Amino acid sequence: MPVTSSPTGHAVLRAAVTDWFARAARDLPWRAPDRTPWGVLVSEVMLQQTPVVRVEPAWRSWMERWPEPADLARADTADVLRAWGRLGYPRRALRLQECAVAVVERHAGVVPNTEEELRALPGVGEYTAAAVLAFAFGRRAVVVDTNVRRVLARTVGGTALPAPSYTAAERALATAIAPADDAEAARWAAASMELGALVCTARSPRCDDCPVAGLCAWRAAGSPPDEHAGRRRTQAWHGTDRQCRGRVMATLRAADGPVDRAVVVAAWVPGAGSMTGGDAAARLAQLDRAVAGLIEDGLAEQDSTGRLHLPR
Repeated sequence: MPVTSSPTGHAVLRAAVTDWFARAARDLPWRAPDRTPWGVLVSEVMLQQTPVVRVEPAWRSWMERWPEPADLARADTADVLRAWGRLGYPRRALRLQECAVAVVERHAGVVPNTEEELRALPGVGEYTAAAVLAFAFGRRAVVVDTNVRRVLARTVGGTALPAPSYTAAERALATAIAPADDAEAARWAAASMELGALVCTARSPRCDDCPVAGLCAWRAAGSPPDEHAGRRRTQAWHGTDRQCRGRVMATLRAADGPVDRAVVVAAWVPGAGSMTGGDAAARLAQLDRAVAGLIEDGLAEQDSTGRLHLPR
């Protein structure tokens, strides 16, 4: 029967999911017994909007190079951006380095273990602070990412997918379900995230393999379609400003020094000579807009001759 909003129903749900997690959890390096709070923090920043398969090798390389906050704090910013590679959203790399500097200056190089202190670090918001508390320090925290939201929306709420934006009602539900005990709460956080990532996926949920299929309100309701479908924005990629920014950043990361404008133009408008005047002008305007945005965000710099390079 479906899970109800009662404490007993919550306990049954938690037990089934955590038992499954004990058997099915992926062997990830930031879950290893020798993990450090810094390693957990780095993993959480990298995993924002980026799949595990891309993060794991980058995380291993990063931690080998900068195993402590102090190591990253004194690193060259250009090296940090090169190491970030194709993880996407490179401003995260800048915020992570700023975070490392703050940990060194405010906490003597030791990642703090309170929510207030974590939330005060650059680039650390509600989710990341909660995740570090749970996964690095084994403390009770309400850890809610897109995977957890989806699991709770289906099992308890009976809806296909949660609303586009995180709601107060979701926060209240997640808080009510999280166990009071520190260790149990940390296990529930990891287990519910894993269930959403591996089984209760957004597009093709594997309900036949789900440990709580018999408790799921969405399944009991006949698996109705997404009631919020009309409110969701689809993120295009090809030909967008975001793709243009990524192409420019890739060009700068690959270069040994400043890059002439002609090289950047060739990277984004390789066929400019065969384009119509309007098309070429639009692509060049898009490129100029992307470059200006990268400079404003601190991801690129321009020298006196107009050449671009990574921040120094």
